[in-house]
Amino acid sequence: MCSYITIDGWKCNIRFSSAHIIPDYEKCGRLHGHTYAVHAKIVGKPDSKGIIIDFTVVKEVLREVTNELDHKVLIPDKNNAAKIEKQKKCVKIVSQGKEYVFPLEDCVFLPIKSTSAENLAAYILSRIVNKVSLPRNIESIEIGVDEGVGQGARVSIKI
Repeated sequence: MCSYITIDGWKCNIRFSSAHIIPDYEKCGRLHGHTYAVHAKIVGKPDSKGIIIDFTVVKEVLREVTNELDHKVLIPDKNNAAKIEKQKKCVKIVSQGKEYVFPLEDCVFLPIKSTSAENLAAYILSRIVNKVSLPRNIESIEIGVDEGVGQGARVSIKI
């Protein structure tokens, strides 16, 4: 029998607030921000103690990632739609005819093409898979990133 555990980022306070630009998407091509919540669903077979995985282990990694993203400008390292120029003390972004300049310490560069909720969820999922020593009973992991209550994206991977 398979079971699953869930972690609700809104209720567990696994959240971050960040600003971003999605250059090749007109509406979101302007600088704006969200308070995001990160959720997890882990499917697997309970072990002999009835445990799939310790909630604390997963929540620690989720909080580590959200702390890195909190109150930062999210910048996709693999984006080709905007001109992103890292300078000594600042980051300059040219997108849709606008020029933005941010202090370097206020930015976080992510190895993704855009900072959409879908790509942020995939990034966080990859961090979980790389940081958590997953027991053999885990079958799949789903990560969700909400841009507000009731609106978000989910990605999953079979283990």
